[in-house]
Parts: sequence; C-alpha cells; structure tokens
Amino acid sequence: MSAQKTSASRTKPVSAVGAFIGFVGFSVLAGLLVTIGVTPAIAVAGVTTTSTIGVFESLPEYIEIGELPQRNEVLAYQNGQPVHLATVYDQNRQELKFDQISDQLKNAAIDGEDKRFYDHGGVDMTSLVRAGVGSLAGGLGESGGGSTLTMQLVRNIKMQQALELPTLEEQQKAYKDAVEQTIPRKLEEMKLAIGLAKKYSKKEILTGYLNIAYFGDQTYGVQAAAQHYFNKNATDLTPQEAASILAIVQSPNTRNLSDPKYYDANVARRDVILKSMYAQKHLTKEQFDTAIASKPADYVHLTAPTQGCKASAGFGSQFFCDYAVQVVKELPQLGSTDKERKAAWRNGGYTVQTTLDVGLNNQQKDLIDSYAPNTEARFKLGGTIDSVEADTGRVITMVQNKNYNQLVGCDVQGADPNACAPSTDSGINFNVDSKYGGGEGFQTGSTFKVFTLLNWLQNGHGLNETVSGTTRAFTSYEVCGSRSGISPVYTPKNDSAGEGGNMSVESATYRSVNVAFVNMAQKLDYCDIRKTADSLGIHLANPRPSEQGYGDDMSKKTTTDIMLNPSAVLGTNYIAPLTMAAAYAGIANNGTFCRPIVIDNVTNAEGKALGGQQKECTQAIDPSVAQTAIYAMKKVLTVGTAGGGRTPDGYDEFGKTGTTDEADQIWLVGSTSKIATATWLGNIEGKQSLRKVAGPHGLYSLSRTSLWRQAQSIVNTQYAGAPFQAPSSSSIRGNSITVPDVAGKTTDEARATLSGAGFTYVDGGTQPGAGTAGTVLSTSPASGSALSKGSSVTVYTTDGSQSTVPEVAGKSVGDARSALNGAGYGNVSVSDQYQPGDGKNQCKVAAVDPGAGTAASKDTTINLTLFGNKDGKAPKDCK
Repeated sequence: MSAQKTSASRTKPVSAVGAFIGFVGFSVLAGLLVTIGVTPAIAVAGVTTTSTIGVFESLPEYIEIGELPQRNEVLAYQNGQPVHLATVYDQNRQELKFDQISDQLKNAAIDGEDKRFYDHGGVDMTSLVRAGVGSLAGGLGESGGGSTLTMQLVRNIKMQQALELPTLEEQQKAYKDAVEQTIPRKLEEMKLAIGLAKKYSKKEILTGYLNIAYFGDQTYGVQAAAQHYFNKNATDLTPQEAASILAIVQSPNTRNLSDPKYYDANVARRDVILKSMYAQKHLTKEQFDTAIASKPADYVHLTAPTQGCKASAGFGSQFFCDYAVQVVKELPQLGSTDKERKAAWRNGGYTVQTTLDVGLNNQQKDLIDSYAPNTEARFKLGGTIDSVEADTGRVITMVQNKNYNQLVGCDVQGADPNACAPSTDSGINFNVDSKYGGGEGFQTGSTFKVFTLLNWLQNGHGLNETVSGTTRAFTSYEVCGSRSGISPVYTPKNDSAGEGGNMSVESATYRSVNVAFVNMAQKLDYCDIRKTADSLGIHLANPRPSEQGYGDDMSKKTTTDIMLNPSAVLGTNYIAPLTMAAAYAGIANNGTFCRPIVIDNVTNAEGKALGGQQKECTQAIDPSVAQTAIYAMKKVLTVGTAGGGRTPDGYDEFGKTGTTDEADQIWLVGSTSKIATATWLGNIEGKQSLRKVAGPHGLYSLSRTSLWRQAQSIVNTQYAGAPFQAPSSSSIRGNSITVPDVAGKTTDEARATLSGAGFTYVDGGTQPGAGTAGTVLSTSPASGSALSKGSSVTVYTTDGSQSTVPEVAGKSVGDARSALNGAGYGNVSVSDQYQPGDGKNQCKVAAVDPGAGTAASKDTTINLTLFGNKDGKAPKDCK
C-alpha cells in the first residue's frame, strides 16, 4: 500500500519559525548532498557540512528493488488437460516488463510526479529547492517534499519490506517508519534513491515503481489496477485511464475508483496530470480535450479481483483449493524454513498444478448437494465425498455440501448479522484435519473395524474362524502387552436383533456384528490394532493430548493419537473423511499405502519446474492380508450391510459401512483397485439420528448405499479398476483348528480330547438330552467349527432324560413297539386313522410322531400311523 499524503500546497507560505526550522533542515540536506557528491543548485549562505557528516555516514546507502509479491495461479485437470482453478495472492499484482506498459502510463507517471526523471540522479535538486523550507519544516505536503519517482520507489520498497516482517506489531512499526514525514526519514529516502539511481537504469526504476505502487482496493501495480478498474490490460489504456490510475497513487484510499464517491477527488488530480502531459507534448490538443471532458463513469468498468479459492473456477472445488494452497506452503521447494516458504509464497509468481479432476469433482458436488442439501433446516447436516487414487495417493475429488465461505456463521454469539455466513455456508473443510482448516473429524463407526480385521489376519487368523456375536460383558482387554481392566465393565451391543450366536469372521465382517469384532479384538492387542491403522495413515483429525492422558505435553503423544478405549475398535475416534479414503486406498493397492498428495508440480516465476509433493508409499500390510480382507468386504456390497452397492459398470469393488451408536454419523468407504471413495453424512452439531429423518432420497441412513454407488460410478468413468487377486485358501482358513466331535464321550475323555487339540475346556453344565447321563451331549462351537488355538469350547452333558426316536417305518406294530421300548419310550399309541396301502404293506408303520431321529423326553407318547387298504381304511386282519 502507498503512503497517504496531506493536501498541503507546495506554495503554502511558512512562518518565521517554520523558515528557521526549514533553514536548519535544508542545511542538513545540503551537507548530505555535498557528502555524497551532489552540489546544490543554489548557494546556501553560512551552511557547512562538517557538522552533518556523522549523520550522513550513519544512513544506509543501498536498497534493492527486489522481487515483488505477485499472483499465484492454481490449476486443476479437466479431461486430462490443465485448467485454471484459482488465482491466489498476498497482494493483487502482476508484474510487467517495461515494454508491456503503455506509453500513456509512463508519461502520466513522469509528467505528473517527476518531470525531470530522466535528468537527475535520483534526487531532483530543483524540485527540492522549490519545496525547500516549507516541505522540510514539517510541512511535507502532497509533493512529499520534492519526491522523485526514485524516492517514491524507495518508500514503496520500504513499505513492502515492512509488510513482509513476521509479526503484525513489527509490520505496523516498520510501515509507520517507512511513511513517516520527518527530516531523518526524508534524508534516508534521498540517499537510498541516489543509490538506486547508481545501480539501476531509468527503465528499471520506472518499471519497478509502476509495478510496486499501491492503487487502492487491495490492488498493486498498474496491471492489476487496469484490470480491476477498467477490465483491460495496462498496455491498452487511454490518456484519461492512465491519468486516473496515477491520480490514485498519492492518496489510494480516497482517490481509487472502487466507488463513485471517490470520483471527484480522482478527477481533480487526474486533470492536473493530464495538463502536465499536454504541457510536455505527450498529448495532442484533441486527446487532451477528450480526456478532460471524460467522466469516470464513462470508462470505469469495475471488475472484482478473482482472488482466492472463493473465486475458484471449479464449482465446488473451493475447499480443495484452500487445502492445496495450505499444503503448497509446506513444500521444501519453496524454502528450508517455514519463514522462507511463507515469504516465497507471498512473493508469488508460482503456478501450482494440483491433482484435482475438476470435471469429476463438479459431478460429485452435484451429487452431495442432492443427498445432503445444505438447506436442511431440521438439524445441522454435513456431507462429503473424497476419491483417492490407490497407487499414488493423489486426491482426485474433494467435495462437501456446504458452500465455501470464510465468514463467521450467523449462529455464533456476537456475530454481525450483516457480515456473516448463512447456514448454507461454512468456512470449515469437513474433509480434512483441523490443521488444514478442518474441524474435529467424525466418529467413523464400523468403517474402523477393517483395522481389527487386518490385524486379525496379520496374526494368522482366518476368515473361516468362528466368533461369537452374543452380547456379553467384557472386563479386560490387552493393551501394549499387558492386560488392562475395564471399569465399569464394557457391554457392547449389536446394531440390530438377531446378530448374536456363533458365526464366521467373514460373516461378522459383511454383517458388521459389533460383539463379534470385540471378541476378535480380545484375541489381539489394541496397540497392535492401532499400529495397523497407523501404517495406513490413520490419525485423529484434531488430536488433544490432554484427552489422552498426556496433559498438555505434545511430545508424548502417540504417532496416530488414536485413543485406545475399549470401544475404539468399533470406531469411536474422530477422523477426517480424506484420511479414511486414503487408508482404504492403501488396502486396495495390495497393502501399499500412499499418503494423500494434492500437488503434482509447482513452477516458479521464471518458468522452472520445481516438482510437487513427493510420492510417499510404503508396504503397510502384506498383500495376502489385504487380499483376504478385500475378499470378505466384497460381500458388504452384495449381501451385507450395503447390499446393492456395487456399481453397474461391473468393476470389482469392496467396502465397509459405518454407523455410530446414535446414528448421527453414517459412512460408506469402498474402492476399486484404482480409486477409493469415502462418503460421509452426519451431524456437524448435535445428535440427530439419521434413521429418524428423511432427505430427498429417503431416510438419510439408508441413502448412503446409493450415494456411494453413484459417487464411485463417477470416478470409474475415467479410472478403470481391475479385478482383485483372490486370496489363497490357506489365507482364508488361517491357522485355525477344527473342533473335534466329542459327543457321547465322558467329560474326562472330552477334556483330554479338546485339550490335546489345543482348546480350553469350559463346563457348560447339564442339559436335557439323550444318551447316557453324564456323557457329552454337544459343544459350542459345534464340532467341525474352525477356531483359533487356545479358544474356549463349551461342553454340555446330557441328563439322560431324552432319547432319540428310532426309525420304525415299515415295521410291524410289534416290531416297532419293541424298538421304541428299547429306546426308552414306554408310551406307544397306534392311531385309528390309516394311510392308503398297496396290499403288501398293510398293517405296517407308515409314520411316527415325533419323527425318527428326534430327541424327545422318554415319557413322551410316540404315535404310530399304519398303512391300511388301498382306500386308506382299516384292514380286517390288522391288530
């Protein structure tokens, strides 16, 4: 920004006191000029330089024009080609070369500010003497005390240097010093101007001045000013436009053209410049008359600067743009320290090629707006879609349902209702971590179960192993090598009734049975599960060490910051959607995890390619483990919790749903071999169950399947997936062992058999059953089930009160009765109803109730039905 100058006249008379002060000031000036080899144009009686040499020697002699803050351009892809996404800058400036600036602008600057620009050595003695006593006496008026363009360039450079200091306090102090209207500041400015004139050519100085000057309304340099105020380039300006721009520079906050209320002040100074241009024969009489007669309203075409990600060309890409801009400032290519990187970005001139596919992103933005309308008024609804390339980590899409707006929401206490974001907007990027403008993250629900499944497989367990989904209380769990008690006891519930009982791990996965997964975690170490999650990039969106038992000591936080409470395996930690998408991408990539990247390349102002984010991929999990987990999760999209979720294009896909206890967060994360997509719908505040409120596509809780299917279908059009490799049968089986059949054995025999097979014997008590009382009736899990070594097998013994009904069909009544009596059944009844016979089987048993093979109490009456004649009537000779 440029110093504002007073409106004092150059010819303003001075008082006697002012004249005396001015005389002293001018003697200092004369001493300075003599010291640096410049002789004043007039004699100053009584002035010597010896008393001022010490002052001059202490003044700096050298200043550089240096690099000026410029615009940075952010690019995306569309149909594989780079396209403009946004222009981002600290100062709205586009530097021009000398021959890119119109002669009208050059003439307006010289004629209006420094007529003898090409004749002096940085300081114009004639102008200084004319300004003389009045200016240096503290009445430095609009002329700035005879300031040349070179002196004004010095002042602007010092102002720019002030704005680049690290703290606001330092900036304000240095800026005040730069624009201060005092004799020491003026002397320093003059000496530095002479130094500039020695080092740089007139072309360089004039170009530097026109590029650095502030022209009001956050606009720097003549190119940005021409674009902003006239919607044209600085090469193409009319005399009145050129003079109007230069009229701003002396008072940018009161003469800029952003508002008609400033027009009169601008015209007053503009006309002075035009008269000077005419006097210097840089305008014809016709040009001058036309320019003087013109009005700003005739030629001002105010164009809003396309500054920042809010003005992004990609619909719905603003949040991605904001994230990418923050990431690029961390790149080592911009500097070795944070300070250097920030300064480099502020100086600008960079072209940043991001990974975003703006065409796919636009389609997903339409989709999320449809499924999670930002006009939802019943509760505060959020929604996101993130798609990540599996084998690179490149973020292809990033959208959310809220419109990008950095203003404070109107619902915040104390917010100005006239300057705040509506409820449809947000400044929070729900997709990313808090350090990048995200929020707290969201509880992931059962999408987090995948890390328990992976660690289960890493420990040699298989998908065919049997686990129990029956609700029970847990009193302890393994944490980092030691057993930790749980107080009060932890009693997780399944999401719906009918999910209890024994089941395979594969079934527990695609049905997403909570208790089954806690039982799996009981055989693992929670710290190992966390390490598996960590290897796939999982971390809290907004870690708070004090909540994890570290107090405020950030140095003691874990790598992932994932809290290890007993329910952690069911997804109670708060994680950003992009983090989950990248983790599933790593699974899809045969277990090789690539950290998310959003910058493909950065080109500096000289056109040199600096490269982008370094691809950082590691083998997080064994490929066979990833393939086995994928095998189980494929069924999620077919017969599991997201049945019907497969895309119609037929690509091989897997996924996992997630629902929090209160159903306030709903997830579906899945992938092809090429692209992983995470979809999330949920409360950004409050605990509204999404199972109790419907959106445009039915209940919000049920719409996740179609949302993910359509979101994945969009990216599949350009990123074709390949079939996943099937796991080996041994990977599916794991190191499980089969429960032996011990039915009919004594308890001692059963205990020995089970122990010898590697199981733990558990006495399940006596139950009504057949066989010899005290012998084994059954086991749980049943014989033939696959269990991990050391698993408990519950053994149930029989009380002998039951027997198995023998097969008596086709026997005579006597033989049937004898067989039943032998089995322990003393009550046998023969029905007087017959079934049609064929003459050969008359009077033989046709049916028995209870049926053969049924276990029934021995006091149960067994009913026999016989064959009769062919009409089903009783034969005469049956007894």
